[in-house]
Amino acid sequence: MTATTRPVPSPSDWSAPFWSAARQKRLVYQVCGQCGAATLYAKRICPNCLADALSWRDASGQGEVYTYTQQVAGAPSGFADLVPYVIAVVRLDEGVQLMSNIVGPEASSVQCGDRVTADFYTVPGTDMVLPVFTLDRAHVSA
Repeated sequence: MTATTRPVPSPSDWSAPFWSAARQKRLVYQVCGQCGAATLYAKRICPNCLADALSWRDASGQGEVYTYTQQVAGAPSGFADLVPYVIAVVRLDEGVQLMSNIVGPEASSVQCGDRVTADFYTVPGTDMVLPVFTLDRAHVSA
């Protein structure tokens, strides 16, 4: 396996379940057993009530684009071979948000409010699997 030149996440003890689920092509988020608040990214304590009663739940993988930007040029980096690419904040139907990429042949036509579906991308040369999203063309904003 060839090492990647891209920066990749370094899972912590509390984020390891998120990355393990991603390797299984599952998108997960945390829920507080005390107050019921949903959260993403991985936390050790609930940001709402400060309880340490967080557990993991499977997300539907469905959501909408909250905001986005298209990277069309930039300094050489581990991502130069991907230009142009779309970075978006996706609000999952479960109410949590995460930053990810919109991928696929129509990614550059993304608009705020577009419906998206989770997919998974294995970083070449690693065992790291990242959640990404594709546009759900049946439910694209007008």
